[in-house]
Amino acid sequence: MSVETASPPAAAAAERLPHYVSPQPFDPYSAEEMTPQQERYYMASQWRMMWWKLKRHRIAVASGVILLAMYLSITVSEFLAPYDYQSRHSDFIYAPPQGIHLFHDGRLIGPYVAGFDYHLDMRDLRRVYTPNLRKIEKLRFLCHGDHYSFWGLVPGDLHLVCPAEGGTLFLLGTDRLGRDLLSRILYGARISLTIGLVGVAVSFTLGIVIGGIAGYYGGWVDILIQRLIEIIQSFPHLPLWMALSAILPVTWSPLLVYFGITIILGLIEWTHLGRAVRSKLLALREEDFCTAALLMGAKPARIIGRHLLPSFMSHLIATATLTIPSMILGETALSFLGLGLRPPITSWGVLLNEAQNINVVALYPWLMLPVVPVIVMVLAFNFLGDGLRDAADPYR
Repeated sequence: MSVETASPPAAAAAERLPHYVSPQPFDPYSAEEMTPQQERYYMASQWRMMWWKLKRHRIAVASGVILLAMYLSITVSEFLAPYDYQSRHSDFIYAPPQGIHLFHDGRLIGPYVAGFDYHLDMRDLRRVYTPNLRKIEKLRFLCHGDHYSFWGLVPGDLHLVCPAEGGTLFLLGTDRLGRDLLSRILYGARISLTIGLVGVAVSFTLGIVIGGIAGYYGGWVDILIQRLIEIIQSFPHLPLWMALSAILPVTWSPLLVYFGITIILGLIEWTHLGRAVRSKLLALREEDFCTAALLMGAKPARIIGRHLLPSFMSHLIATATLTIPSMILGETALSFLGLGLRPPITSWGVLLNEAQNINVVALYPWLMLPVVPVIVMVLAFNFLGDGLRDAADPYR
């Protein structure tokens, strides 16, 4: 058996070959064969990739635009509303909606509404309104109308649109006191939409803190928290809402009642999020980055807040978009039953409370119009939540 060895000239040549190491830092994404599109994808952050996937979900994007418009409108409700939400027009009780017209006798005369003629129906004991096309009441824009206090701080009287001098503008009709329903819906959106945000803030704080403690520590702490969650979830929500709302003193101011209802909704809705956070933390606490942070002396609060929670923050955002409508529906249901917000506070639930009488609804169906923004809001939040959930899924 012979062993082959390299010839002396070959060995000498191998020794003379230069050994070169590039001093430049290694960049795995700088390969020449990588296209700009691939480089853009591989270098993108998690949030940018979520945004790219969300943009492909057209329904979710449209829902987000609708919700953004609704939340922007509550910042200037006083400006958008034609009247103050407490303004009464005793001559136009239960007036039907007025339509906007552009043409009269074949001529373009601008946006206007037709004035009302009414008579008392002695058989049904109600006013019967008839549009009078000869009463042309042109709309005014960026005009001065009812006085208001902007966010309760700054007095003003500027409105986006106003009725003609001495005319009326009831695009959605009036209620039993002659108050404009459109103005009350715009004012009520501020309460109904913000109560969902504040309620979710309370719910998320409780769910993240309590669920994080259960998932990180485990053991008997986890057992106690899980039994507490099961007890809360065993109660039917609507009767529990009603019982807790009935505890609120009737002497409380509308502002205190608002915060009381918000806290009640937050104290009930945190359980599902708490369990989701707990299950995520049980899996993530065994990862190497969590162990490394623990060995470096990081405290549990820092490990949970800086390392574990950001790992599934996208899931929390998607959960929030699905929780907000349930909060708003909870307030609407309580106010509809007379156990939530009460006048003079105006919300969509308070407005629907006036439509409980079937006879009123049969005679004045426009009183049911406050349910339309509730339906639009719930659908928009659900579509946006579905889009965010799909965009946050790394396997899609």
